[in-house]
Amino acid sequence: MSMPTDVKIVDLMMGIPVSETNEEWYAAFLPLLKDKESIAQFKMPAQYMFRDVPQLEKTDDYVAFLVGEMDKHNIDIALVGYLEGSVAAAAAKRDFPQRFIFDLPVDPNRGMDAVRAIKRAHAEAGICSASVFPCGCNPQVPINDRRMWLVYGACCELDIPVLINVGVPGPRVPMAPQRVELIDEVCYHFPELKFVMRHGGEPWDDLAVKLMLRWPNLHYSTSAFAPKHYPQSIIDYANTRGADRILYAGYYPMGLSLERIFREMPQVPFKDESVWRKFLSDNARRLFKLPAAQPSGT
Repeated sequence: MSMPTDVKIVDLMMGIPVSETNEEWYAAFLPLLKDKESIAQFKMPAQYMFRDVPQLEKTDDYVAFLVGEMDKHNIDIALVGYLEGSVAAAAAKRDFPQRFIFDLPVDPNRGMDAVRAIKRAHAEAGICSASVFPCGCNPQVPINDRRMWLVYGACCELDIPVLINVGVPGPRVPMAPQRVELIDEVCYHFPELKFVMRHGGEPWDDLAVKLMLRWPNLHYSTSAFAPKHYPQSIIDYANTRGADRILYAGYYPMGLSLERIFREMPQVPFKDESVWRKFLSDNARRLFKLPAAQPSGT
């Protein structure tokens, strides 16, 4: 089944540029890197995996620029990171309130300060989710670590999803904190938690599927994967029992261009239109409590 062209897409991982290089995005975990290539040569810490990192031109309004890029590819709503005091996030919320929803990146090492930040951002900015990069925390924090328990509890209390990087990380840092089997314990202790796996889960994508069969609130997003590299296990799951669990997320402008994503997307072998619509829009709208897409022209 070919990709329908009238879907108003929800992209669950996009970044509002802050500069031409966006090096600020990676500052928190740069101290974890040890190899000389990553430290001295890479513009982004996983550049060896992303050969065509988008090159941005300088502009005075990156928010308007991003909306223009979204419009080119029928992206209706994008989930972007929110940081307290961010001028870009404030502009996005003020100028394009219907086009952006917000996620708060969290470092569980902050303990109760992290919980307070989640609750404050939810009350003041209306964040729709919180996210953690376990291998990128300094020190690293495994998915099932007790430091994570506070974050999971806050997300349960606010009834918002938590987005967690899983699988071997792109940056050359130790991978153990993101082993997929660690999710099982979290889902056991927090059965109401809406847990979304980010960044592929490889090489444990088969296990990710098994866990989604096991736990009804566990989901998978395709962030940081070009469509031609979507794991076959994930495509097969979406085409069978998992149509409601697989969510589209890009990685623009961090590592993938929207041009590449949507050039490759029509070749993804989803079997029917309902799978496509759930993947590109409906699942995200349900999980993140977004309004239904309005027909064109309304």
